[in-house]
Amino acid sequence: MKLTIITDNTVHSSGLKSEWGFACLVEAEGAPKILFDTGASASVLLYNMEKLGIDPKSIGCVLVSHDHWDHTGGLDGFLELNSDVKLYLPGDLPSEPVANKVIKVKEAAEIYGGVFSTGLLQNIEQSLLVKVDKGVVVIVGCSHPGVRNTLASASDIGKPIALIGGLHGFRELDLIEDIDLVCATHCTQYKQRIKKLYPEKFVEGGAGKIIRVST
Repeated sequence: MKLTIITDNTVHSSGLKSEWGFACLVEAEGAPKILFDTGASASVLLYNMEKLGIDPKSIGCVLVSHDHWDHTGGLDGFLELNSDVKLYLPGDLPSEPVANKVIKVKEAAEIYGGVFSTGLLQNIEQSLLVKVDKGVVVIVGCSHPGVRNTLASASDIGKPIALIGGLHGFRELDLIEDIDLVCATHCTQYKQRIKKLYPEKFVEGGAGKIIRVST
């Protein structure tokens, strides 16, 4: 599978823009292209997508982790270009965006073969799980329900082997000791501590970063 970070606080590839927010394109076998979160603005999201050669119309699914502006800000602008998507929302947003099919997420569910939502953990935030042969790839927005709870949910379908996204306030660093790959992005407060403790598994994020996970 392949993950492309589109929006992040930092830039990995020159020519792209950064902003406080997160958006990631997830390409997994047996599923359409999934846009996970939409950053803080459509201007940065769509600019970076164009520079990365990502056609908004090629995306078949959008999953929003939680209702915070830095993850939903680009949604309306994206949907103006492609409303023919399945849109997985974390419960009720203040106004319902226009999309081909809107699914209000509450409980954990398999949304495509081998691709799961954790459901709204602590009624706050959902994460995306992709099952591969070696285990489970965990993609998070901000981890507001806690990394421990998110990894526990992922463990219901397999062993977490990769953790990618924002790790807000996360300091229980022993929880990722057995994870093969950690890409801490966006709101992660202790990124340098993670990098220092686990240099062999730490991967720098930033807009334009591509992560490939063997299936």
